[in-house]
Amino acid sequence: MKRRDLVLAGTAAMAGLPGMSFAQEFPRAGANIKYVVPFPPGGLTDMMARMVGQKLSESWKVPVTVDNRAGANGQLGADAVAKAPADGYTMLAITLTHAANVALFPQASYNLMRDLRPLALLASSPMLIVVPANSPIKDFKDLLAVSKSRQLNAGSSGNGTPPHLTMALFNDLNKTKMTHVPYRGGAPSMVDLIGGQLDIIFSNFPESIAHVKSGKLRALAICSLGRNPMVPDVPTAFESGMNGLFVENWTAAMLPGKTPDAIVEKYSREVIKIMFSRDIEEKANQQGFRISPKGSDEFARFLKSEVDRWSRIIKTAKITAT
Repeated sequence: MKRRDLVLAGTAAMAGLPGMSFAQEFPRAGANIKYVVPFPPGGLTDMMARMVGQKLSESWKVPVTVDNRAGANGQLGADAVAKAPADGYTMLAITLTHAANVALFPQASYNLMRDLRPLALLASSPMLIVVPANSPIKDFKDLLAVSKSRQLNAGSSGNGTPPHLTMALFNDLNKTKMTHVPYRGGAPSMVDLIGGQLDIIFSNFPESIAHVKSGKLRALAICSLGRNPMVPDVPTAFESGMNGLFVENWTAAMLPGKTPDAIVEKYSREVIKIMFSRDIEEKANQQGFRISPKGSDEFARFLKSEVDRWSRIIKTAKITAT
């Protein structure tokens, strides 16, 4: 069977569950679905949520409104959805950041694994290791050597963000200690990297790929399992001699924790169908995403593994939110 058929078959197996008649009435005519994005408009998570929301609206014939609630490393929006009615009319967009937040904010006002329910994993985007075009570091092997001989300045989009976490994982694997320089977002860190104020960034792929293509930055390696067709000449970290430096920033959707099983499964089937549509896949690929949908149960297992993984790395690197 094709990959799409296998995924859809797995979620369709839940169709006979008790309460399915309740799900058949969802969403009711005239209702509005709120899709909370806990980051500012215009970012990658926001872009993916708007694409999925539009398709969901077309399929279910109800409005789907994206509500940007940025703040506190994605926690403000997550907390709002965790406390929303569990009737299926409020969704949440999350990323790797939320998995890391479990360790970064142990006193958070909500519990990710208890107060929210996994709906579906949507897509992922690899981390790209980049340096200024005129950097003396020419490839990943150079990086391994230079980072042991002197302390490099590594920028990121903030404490506990995927670029910071990838740098911490690199340090752990290479037994080095780069100086972390946090910024308020990926764009300003890119400006300083291009300007030579930073030595390196373990970057979100879509934030740096245009600068690599223009020749302003040099890509040393990509932190994915395979090479990316947008930069086919850039080797993976594994190919370059570092097994274990695999990091993809992913985006997914969740619902309030007590949302009925039947509604969760109805959502999961529909969202997976959307992610496999040709136009969504083409748009996602253009932005550097890899379509990798997982249904609610499989995503739940993936999410737990991510929480466990990054909790260990955050503890080892002694990363704090401030």
